[in-house]
Amino acid sequence: MSLVQRVLLIWFFSLGFLIMLVLKLDSKIHSNWFLIFLPVWAFDAILILMLVARMAGRCKQALSPRDGQRDLRRTAWYLVALLLKLAFCLALCSRLEKLTDVWLSVVCIPLWTLLVGALVELGYSVFHYRRD
Repeated sequence: MSLVQRVLLIWFFSLGFLIMLVLKLDSKIHSNWFLIFLPVWAFDAILILMLVARMAGRCKQALSPRDGQRDLRRTAWYLVALLLKLAFCLALCSRLEKLTDVWLSVVCIPLWTLLVGALVELGYSVFHYRRD
């Protein structure tokens, strides 16, 4: 998928989600919160399929063990981060629909875990030095 296609895909899904969110918050539509987040989950499903395909392709190729393992580890982190985002969205929707009666701090645990992991990944990519 080219860069222009990815940008347009992100733009359309974000626009659809924001339009539905504004209509829900203005009480113009009385839809389920799970349906409001549907564009976000559709985009996440596409990203998960792309990441799994990339990981499967990397495992099949005969790459050098060090570079291939680091790249595979980074792709696995992207997959875990996407699943954490998905868990946060599901927990948030279940709280907004009043399906579960949990504290908001419990709902935000996947988001906080994602942010801490992103900080660790950023620190690793900035301060990592290569040993030759």
